Amino acid sequence: MSDILDELQWRGSVAQTTDETALREALASGPITAYCGFDPTAPSLHFGNLVQLVLLRRLQRAGHRVICLVGGSTGLVGDPRPTAERVLKTKEEAAANVARIKALVRPFLDFDGTDPAAAHPAILVDNLDWTAPMSALDFLRDIGKHFRVNQMIRKESVARRLESQEGISYTEFSYQLLQALDYLELYRVHGCTLQTGGSDQWGNLTAGVDLIHRAEGVSVHALATPLLTDSSGSKFGKSEGNAVWLSADMTSPYAFYQYFLNVEDASVISLLKVFSDLGADAIAELETAVAAEPFRRAAQRTLAAEITTLVHSSAATAAAQAASEAIFGKGDLAALDAQTWRDAAAELPRGEVAVGATVVDALVASGLVESRNAARRVIGEGGVSVNNLKVSDPETLLGEADFLHGYAALLRRGRKAQAAAVRAG
Repeated sequence: MSDILDELQWRGSVAQTTDETALREALASGPITAYCGFDPTAPSLHFGNLVQLVLLRRLQRAGHRVICLVGGSTGLVGDPRPTAERVLKTKEEAAANVARIKALVRPFLDFDGTDPAAAHPAILVDNLDWTAPMSALDFLRDIGKHFRVNQMIRKESVARRLESQEGISYTEFSYQLLQALDYLELYRVHGCTLQTGGSDQWGNLTAGVDLIHRAEGVSVHALATPLLTDSSGSKFGKSEGNAVWLSADMTSPYAFYQYFLNVEDASVISLLKVFSDLGADAIAELETAVAAEPFRRAAQRTLAAEITTLVHSSAATAAAQAASEAIFGKGDLAALDAQTWRDAAAELPRGEVAVGATVVDALVASGLVESRNAARRVIGEGGVSVNNLKVSDPETLLGEADFLHGYAALLRRGRKAQAAAVRAG
């Protein structure tokens, strides 16, 4: 597609803009400079942040300049939560998170000018660099004077808190001023005229647009992406209250791959549009496959492979696929490396038995059966395997060699391949 805004809209990456016609003209006559900020409120970014990283990546590959901002100062404050005040990070915690996130974002964008698809190297900045030297008086006189409290309290995130019993502190109330200051600084230093963010950030995005208009007398742009939700309206990227993190030490590549492999049919095509580089024809074919042969999960397999490769690497994807096939299919379990097996076993129901325990003991400990009698029955029916080898004798013992890489043994039960791992206690 010749127009990057058309592509972003087709991919479902645009919820709203400040002025679509003006933004379209600016992008067409570009290059322009765009930025998105990421606050270090955790040691990793999560799946929701990936929407913005992919958006910056598409803008960069369309010939535009992009800035990735890590919020060393805004992360010390935190944008207002819907219901309660944030627990503030210490300066040391925030600094450690900043360092991790700076390393995390580098593979997504070309910062070195080595990507032939990118016309301009990306820029990585930390807003603490210009916020820390500013005195409170300078902030109030130079920035605060441009804001009107009656407008600030109408921002959705602020209004919700004002209506709650918790209220809102001046610290979180001032967050929109800090984010607006970022946009003004990047406009002055880098000529940045587009800020992107999630639709839940719309109030903060427009605060920056308004500040630049008042302080500099020029019009700039904001683009918000939709919040990704499943068919029930729940946010993607959440699993039993835990975020799907982009850092491998917080969500393993195997767990990451499995999450997207299990995405519902109703959502998989929209996620492919947002995160993959597949074109309209390829996605249309997968959409047809979802309707005609949903049991094959061709679209989910493609999504899981595409997004895991993007976030981790093709090697990590291959290892996750091999583990998935070994556990739930007919792959070679013994061929898995120790870390991949540990990551995979951690995602299975699991129990603990002593070396020398019977398979019956292991089945009960893992939760695959409710009782020893049930364990004997399913073994007698030929429905149990240990490390993908069928077990016929209930008194079969688990030796040290059965605990792969000295860690755990894989148990499977039944035609639907219910799987669990048991560790040596």
